[in-house]
Amino acid sequence: MTLRFGTDGVRGVANADLTPELVVALGRAAARVLGAKRFLVGRDTRISGPVLQAALSAGLASEGADVVDLGVLPTPAVAWLSAADGVPAAVISASHNPYPDNGVKFFAGGGRKLADDVESRLEAELERLLHATGAGERPVGDRLGRLVSAGRGETARYVEALTTSLDGRRLEGLRVVVDCAHGAAATTARLVLEAAGAGVTVINDAPDGRNINDACGSTHPDGLRAAVVTERADAGLAFDGDADRVLAVDHNGAVVDGDQLLAMLAVDLDERGRLHGRTVVVTVMTNLGFRVAMAERGIEVVETKVGDRYVLEALEQGSWSLGGEQSGHIIFRDLATTGDGVLTGLQVLDVVSRAQRPLAELAGASMTRMPQVLRNVRVRERDGLNGAQALWDEVSEVEAELGDAGRVLVRPSGTEPVVRVMVEAPTLEQAEAATERLCAALLGVLGTP
Repeated sequence: MTLRFGTDGVRGVANADLTPELVVALGRAAARVLGAKRFLVGRDTRISGPVLQAALSAGLASEGADVVDLGVLPTPAVAWLSAADGVPAAVISASHNPYPDNGVKFFAGGGRKLADDVESRLEAELERLLHATGAGERPVGDRLGRLVSAGRGETARYVEALTTSLDGRRLEGLRVVVDCAHGAAATTARLVLEAAGAGVTVINDAPDGRNINDACGSTHPDGLRAAVVTERADAGLAFDGDADRVLAVDHNGAVVDGDQLLAMLAVDLDERGRLHGRTVVVTVMTNLGFRVAMAERGIEVVETKVGDRYVLEALEQGSWSLGGEQSGHIIFRDLATTGDGVLTGLQVLDVVSRAQRPLAELAGASMTRMPQVLRNVRVRERDGLNGAQALWDEVSEVEAELGDAGRVLVRPSGTEPVVRVMVEAPTLEQAEAATERLCAALLGVLGTP
């Protein structure tokens, strides 16, 4: 088996799909394609993380590259260090997926995710290394790369960079509950928020290798909702396993999703004259209510495919400053090169502090969510969508019935073996009924697993 890049690197079941042997070869391919003599490598808290990090590092070093082991660190922290030091980096993580999964995502020197053409070259080189006879000369002797461990100073550099983003402002008086999802946020979230002056209560910060994302974090915020109410906190922040996304909870225990956070941040930047081009970048999954709210304020919305890499590409092409996804990947292009949950949480709390208004009030004033229903449907032939004419006929009928008052999206996931069906409509009942119709049509054409 070989590896193929999805919307966020490569993923699979650790030691089954994503074996150490494959990851060693992937490291060798990365060293050859990226051509750097030094790499940074970090990971999240999965039990398979040390094994796969060792495999990737061995592959890189076997091609003559020095490897700095960053240990457990959020993906955006690794990206920040990559940008600060101008060297490529990799993270061993499967983000919000359950613990048996793992993955590898790369950053080019400068902290940007790899371009599609670079990923294609990496895939081709990996294929050659795995299947071709004779893989070329291997470095020997002092040409081998070295494996070295980073000190705590690397984490401190990242923490300082985030707190500096407040331009000297403080968060004194704000009380926040932080859900680290038993993941990489446990290494940085408290440090950043306390350094900024907030009062912090942390939950789910005791990783054991198996509990990452387990009924906690941004995909399961109920525990955080209860904790915020119990602690009488002003807000809560829920991260995923590698802390590149965040969802918030207001003082009433209500979830504030990525669309609402993005709307709130866009309005704040626009009011301060810091929303470059008065434009915000979103993906096709962004709620229709967001688009309506931005139009009412004269803010242009640019849409991309799903994936924060595509959001960043659009931001850079347009020299715009803010973009993000409903899932909570939000990118401040002036401050970071990728989605950063801790940075986003810090900026959200800064808005609350400056406005002296509750998060619930600010989120509600920024946009009104259109009822939206999303189903992840496991099918036998996920890649057969293009030829599923009966499904697309049903989609056309639903779109005609909804008109301009709703929206339909059907697409294969880039990270999971499912097809996503999303419907927005004037009422929840309409959205649910239309979704059921489309899911039935989907299964009728592509079949159950």
